[in-house]
Amino acid sequence: MHRGIVVGLVAVVAVGLTGCSLLRGDTGGVPAPSRTPSASASATPSASATPPGQSDAELLQESASPRPPTAEPTQASLPAPTITAIPAGTVVAQGDVASPKGSIHFHYRVVAGSNDRFVVEYSGFTSTLPVPVSATFLEEAPQVGDGLTHLGPGDDQLGGPTTSAPAAVAVPMDSAGYDPSWLGALVTYSSATTDDASLPIEIANGKVLAVNPVRWSVPTRTTNVHPVDHGAAANASGSVSAKTAAGAPASYVVAPDDLIADVAARFGISVETLIWLNPSMRVYGNLQYLYEGTTLNLDPVRR
Repeated sequence: MHRGIVVGLVAVVAVGLTGCSLLRGDTGGVPAPSRTPSASASATPSASATPPGQSDAELLQESASPRPPTAEPTQASLPAPTITAIPAGTVVAQGDVASPKGSIHFHYRVVAGSNDRFVVEYSGFTSTLPVPVSATFLEEAPQVGDGLTHLGPGDDQLGGPTTSAPAAVAVPMDSAGYDPSWLGALVTYSSATTDDASLPIEIANGKVLAVNPVRWSVPTRTTNVHPVDHGAAANASGSVSAKTAAGAPASYVVAPDDLIADVAARFGISVETLIWLNPSMRVYGNLQYLYEGTTLNLDPVRR
């Protein structure tokens, strides 16, 4: 959800909740070739199908003498997780963009969508540059002239040289989560072809052409999910890697041998809620071990 200047387009994986957890090396009696899952992922990094640091040979050796199955996790007696919605069409940010030399102009606004996520609308785009131009939202602002190595939510190619403004476009920002205000800048950049060596370096592919800070006015949401860190415990010995502005735990890095039920108990939430906080997490049978080094989201507004 995480985040960072990353961002990159992320693929959302369906949740398979069976009251259990994620794989970390345990076969549960299933032969290795048939148990290669799509990796679990949090709002930040995604894990690979093979747990970090393990070779195929090591996995085969584990399947020959698998770890004894663990007891299935129990659900805490807590209500189902909820968070209030923002009415569709609510404008939460908008502004006009002009590149430093005046060659690019357009308007943007971010509105709440019907799916409880957000949409950015780009309109009035004009450009005199001889290359396609794109825009994306990033957490931290680069400098004009920098080269981008990754893209963020709301990324879209706005167009090339224009004599009149094209039609407005609406781009989903699902990866921004329930609250996109962590995205600090709208970045306009060149989408020139990578093999065009004739272009000036300042408008080559990926070069930042304009940077605009974004002023957000996102209505406050209410939720019944309030994780509290009760400290490291057996099978929940990882570290809190980030906190919210209010000081609540916002993300957690999985330690070796962590179990999903014990991690949930450490933060006073149910297994159901931990999976709700990480919608791209996948659960496999009674395999409860989480991927070591994976970052789990604990902040409901960054879900």
